[in-house]
Amino acid sequence: MRKLMLMGLCMAAMVACKQEKPKTDFALEQQRDSLNQIISQKDNEIEDMMATMNEIEVGFREISEAENRVSIAKDGEGANKQQRIRENMQFIQQTMKQNRDLINKLRRQLRESTFKGESLKQTIENLAQQLEEKNQQIQQLRAELDAKDIHISELDENIANLNTDVSNLTAENSRKTETINAQDKELNTAWFVFGTKNELKEQNIYSDGKVLQQNFNKDYFTKIDIRIDKEIKLYSRNAKMLTAHPSSSYTLQRDANKQYVLRITNPQQFWSTSKYLVILVK
Repeated sequence: MRKLMLMGLCMAAMVACKQEKPKTDFALEQQRDSLNQIISQKDNEIEDMMATMNEIEVGFREISEAENRVSIAKDGEGANKQQRIRENMQFIQQTMKQNRDLINKLRRQLRESTFKGESLKQTIENLAQQLEEKNQQIQQLRAELDAKDIHISELDENIANLNTDVSNLTAENSRKTETINAQDKELNTAWFVFGTKNELKEQNIYSDGKVLQQNFNKDYFTKIDIRIDKEIKLYSRNAKMLTAHPSSSYTLQRDANKQYVLRITNPQQFWSTSKYLVILVK
């Protein structure tokens, strides 16, 4: 009987051992699956944050490239210079905003993540600091552009003022030139007349042996430029000078038709005594 009871206990123990082993294996498997799930979740979170950081780094690189293009353009030449600067500055502004949003997203990802690494937190703060430094660089670039624009405006204003001054000076010079030309023309203008005694008397040019008395008819005279008109044909075989002119400054000679021709050999000297020439012909 005792043997039968002992055998029964042994059988029960064996059955119990067989039933206990599956429970232990199942618990271990659950723990392993849970750990793998946690690791997988952390991996996904880290991959998402790394992808965000890569976008931020690409943004910083593109901003730096756009800054270089603006720096080159602002000191360069070209008809589309202003447009290129404006387009690049708009791109920089948009990319800066995008990077700011991505850094905020990265902070939110870290805050909601099960991964609490201090090194990753410091990396995010470094990116935020880099964004602030980049913002200061952009502000400096804007200041340089503003100064350049002001300089260009001032230059345009100076050029406009200079053009106005030149126009005024040109107009003034034109007026002075016209005045000088008028004065010069007046200085080199003379009047002559030849006619019979009766003709000259009718115009109050010659009367009672006197020439060019008051109220003589100036319109009866012919106006000439003494620098050009140096020969006067009198169409007469008799001619007498009534106004006084230096004898060494002219000749009074007959042409092939035996008619007198006055040739002025020294205009300045000839007209120095009078700008009116009166010749009596028959």
